[in-house]
Amino acid sequence: MEQALKSQTVKLHGHWASSYSHRVQLALHLKGVKYEYIEEDLENKSPSLLSCNPVYKKVPVLVHGDCPIAESLVILKYVDEVWKANPIMPVDDPYERAMISFWCHFVDDKLGKSFGDVLSSSGEGQAEAIEEFGKNLMYLEQKLAENGTQFFGGEKIGMLDIVIGCGTYWLAAFEELLGVKLIDPNLFPHFIAWKQRFIEVEQVKEVIPPAAKLMGYAKKIYKNILGA
Repeated sequence: MEQALKSQTVKLHGHWASSYSHRVQLALHLKGVKYEYIEEDLENKSPSLLSCNPVYKKVPVLVHGDCPIAESLVILKYVDEVWKANPIMPVDDPYERAMISFWCHFVDDKLGKSFGDVLSSSGEGQAEAIEEFGKNLMYLEQKLAENGTQFFGGEKIGMLDIVIGCGTYWLAAFEELLGVKLIDPNLFPHFIAWKQRFIEVEQVKEVIPPAAKLMGYAKKIYKNILGA
């Protein structure tokens, strides 16, 4: 039964600039899963995407055989359960799996929101948003220091590394675009070192788009945020 499940076709609806799509791509690459990638036009979404994710109508959506799975965190857990080689979650420790899930939600719900607040504010409001972003990031800095490992997942990339790492490349782009400093190397030495190790992993290089292309898209996003 398990082998039959693995042998079914795998398709991924995504977008080249979506960090959420990149999460799923990276997990599939780390596990050596072959898949068909379907690039979506987010301004003219395909009928296939809309039928696979009628609730949120967003990428990414993984289609395994005839079964669509939406939302990146849900997909990552599914991928890890179906393709057990090269696990991205702790195998024999339910508590550790729960903690990884907690921090993944923290990244999306707290860290991501505070980053969005930086982009959508200016002046004193932006200064406060940057301070809040720094406070949230410090939790991850301290976790790395406490772990004493190369990655959040230990000595190799795990689920939390994927969730955080597939968004960090936007930090440099928006720092340049906004003319602000979001990550002080003196305050976040462990995070900076982790980020460098992450981007040097071969499978990460296969997924993350070129910096110049990202910068062009970042300018478009920021223009939309400002309503210009």
